[in-house]
Amino acid sequence: MTTSVLDPTSELERATRAAETVTDPEMPMLTLRDLGVLRDVALTSGGQLVVTITPTYSGCPAMATMRDDLTYRLREAGFGDVAVRTVLEPAWSTDWITEDGRRKLAEHGISPPGPAVHREGPVPLTLVVPRRQVSCPQCGSANTELTSEFGATACKALYRCVDCREPFDHVKEI
Repeated sequence: MTTSVLDPTSELERATRAAETVTDPEMPMLTLRDLGVLRDVALTSGGQLVVTITPTYSGCPAMATMRDDLTYRLREAGFGDVAVRTVLEPAWSTDWITEDGRRKLAEHGISPPGPAVHREGPVPLTLVVPRRQVSCPQCGSANTELTSEFGATACKALYRCVDCREPFDHVKEI
């Protein structure tokens, strides 16, 4: 019987490819990579595979499912010792959604976010809904109106296109 030494680089590449196939449970057209939640995949010197993710917001109810799905997919790919680590800093931003992810959102009738507002120092508290430039993912019209600041998930708002009259979700800029 012969033994072989595994190349850690190829094992890491294989693990990364497997992790990059895991989809978001709330928006399954996006992978965690597309969403920008998947931050890192690393192999420790002891052979443990450590996957680092950042939630879209600290109370995201999908995090447990993301951890479970990553662990399942990586064990299915042959990695026995898997740890999923959550990091909160830096905080996730919609700017981390890839161009491919933005395209997939629009193809599925969800308006992708625009650029997030970046501030230094304290964030002012306002009691009004922020004005957004939102285009309809169905017809492309910018003639849209906010229906509800609360959409199908906490990270989305519900809009309606005035021109084609179709309702649609918009991913809020964070």
